[in-house]
Amino acid sequence: MMGDSAKARPRSQVRSLPLGWRVRGDVMRILLVEDNLSLAEGLVTLLRQSGYAVDVVHDGASAEALAMAESFDLVILDLNLPQMDGLEVLRAMRMRRNPAAVMILTARGTPEERVRGLDLGADDYLIKPFDIGEFEARIRSLLRRQAGLRNSTVSFGELVLDQTARSFLLAGQPLDLPARERGLLELLIMRAGKVVARESIVQSLTSLEDDLSANAIEQYVSRLRKRLAPAGLTVRTARGIGYFLDRAER
Repeated sequence: MMGDSAKARPRSQVRSLPLGWRVRGDVMRILLVEDNLSLAEGLVTLLRQSGYAVDVVHDGASAEALAMAESFDLVILDLNLPQMDGLEVLRAMRMRRNPAAVMILTARGTPEERVRGLDLGADDYLIKPFDIGEFEARIRSLLRRQAGLRNSTVSFGELVLDQTARSFLLAGQPLDLPARERGLLELLIMRAGKVVARESIVQSLTSLEDDLSANAIEQYVSRLRKRLAPAGLTVRTARGIGYFLDRAER
């Protein structure tokens, strides 16, 4: 179970970016709004290990500003926030027709509060303390809904992506990948044969607090080449631009 009784640590700074700076990719983006710093740290670690790009802020005013300036698939929203109550953040998002799914995650759990949150436009309401398995299942459900209930597969040669499970088959066998390699391969297969810009890869695989160097990307690409080679596939470099998925025999 996870709740609010965690010891606070010094809060990190969140960089603000100009509107439209981030290039959207196929990796799901989550904004976590939680003023309990230790709980926030634990949830960020959990979500990133699941392959999501996660940004975090610790007060309502920052949450409203970032939700308006950036595009997110899901906002996980506490209610008892400094500067601006979570329900006011939610109200502002819906007044501006922000399409992100919103999960309220709070200790405020009376029937009246739950009804108010859902009526204001929340898609789900989970009360602290909560079970991690249920938390993860609810997130998967919300993100499937946001993705239009993805249930199709995408294939390129002997590589197959199951978009619902976010899993790969290579030559009919499961291809187990670390989170960032999986995210990179998702970007490449969704644009198979077309160049994916390096900037798009960086922005799709990182949050506002992370950095991803060109050398790190090249390492991920090198590992993917080795994994794909037995099936006659490779990742080619478009020098100075980015990368694309291709057949090795060319």
